[in-house]
Amino acid sequence: MNKKDLEFLKNLTEAPSPSGYEVPAAAIMRARLAQTADRVETNVLGSVHATLEGKGQGPSVMITGHLDEIGLMVTYISDEGFISFDAIGGVDAAVLPGMRVNLYPTGADAKPGQVVRGIMGRKPIHLIEQDDRKTITKIDQLFIDVGREAKALKSLVRVGDVITYGVGFEEFGDGFAVARAFDDKLGVWIAARVLEEVKGAGRAQGDLIAAGTVQEEIGARGGITSAYDVDPVIGISAEVGHATDYPDIKKQKYGEATCGKGPIIARGPNINPVLFERMIGAAEKCKAPYQIGPEPRGTGTDANPIQLSRGGKVAGLISIPLRYMHTPTEVLKLSDLEAAVKILTRFVLDLDNSVDFTPR
Repeated sequence: MNKKDLEFLKNLTEAPSPSGYEVPAAAIMRARLAQTADRVETNVLGSVHATLEGKGQGPSVMITGHLDEIGLMVTYISDEGFISFDAIGGVDAAVLPGMRVNLYPTGADAKPGQVVRGIMGRKPIHLIEQDDRKTITKIDQLFIDVGREAKALKSLVRVGDVITYGVGFEEFGDGFAVARAFDDKLGVWIAARVLEEVKGAGRAQGDLIAAGTVQEEIGARGGITSAYDVDPVIGISAEVGHATDYPDIKKQKYGEATCGKGPIIARGPNINPVLFERMIGAAEKCKAPYQIGPEPRGTGTDANPIQLSRGGKVAGLISIPLRYMHTPTEVLKLSDLEAAVKILTRFVLDLDNSVDFTPR
């Protein structure tokens, strides 16, 4: 991966954007595609739609990645200067004790872009009853210490301010990277890169829309509205999938997905069968590695609302194998991202109006 693309991925993952607060990540996406797309629009929910117009007659394709990440929200500030909070999305309470976090204040004394460092507090193990040591500490028993007096804190932080894990993007090992929010900033990265590659190849026959959707982590809300608003013929969700290449993951139950062996191309009721076969064909044609992911029901991705939008859409899902999802240390192999871009670019360029996606 070149330096420019790596920096784009780093900036996306480090932009604070819990569900409903996606503005920083959306700004990065708009800036990246401002000179490439024919138009870049943001809807009233905050989802970004970057459109590359087709050069001829072909089906429109929307590739989505969701801009939001899981996070926390301030719910109460005590008179002693400690912050209570609740989860935004599927936060695992087990990883929270001892975490360093970042708060993004909007109070009267807050400065634009200010970040407040916080420490996730809990009673030390010496003061926890023996039986309680065996259970996960609940979120309502945790608090955040920002090292400030209550009066100053209440002028800086407001109820409803958001919090993220206080970690960033880092490369490590043999081509691996770790970040707190690959889910699903990598999907935004893939959608943007495919649009760039398709333009560089002379454009597709039909319109291509790179969509950064919002609020996926609390119910795919941006995916629902973008599918309806954009109204593409084809909608493909670029997402994260569960890698099963590390200890204590049952492949018999969750299937086999290995970091470094290419993206996961989903197959199942949520996926149009013609699209699936053409996606496999695209991967074979461009000699990109891939894996097949069984999805026996509706998926928890934007592909689900896309498929059900209006009278029904041609839906697809391509995912990057990810270790330790919804933790501060999500891990992937960078080569899988580049393979996904190659596959989707080939898929889009090979489309024209002769393709019939009706199952027969």
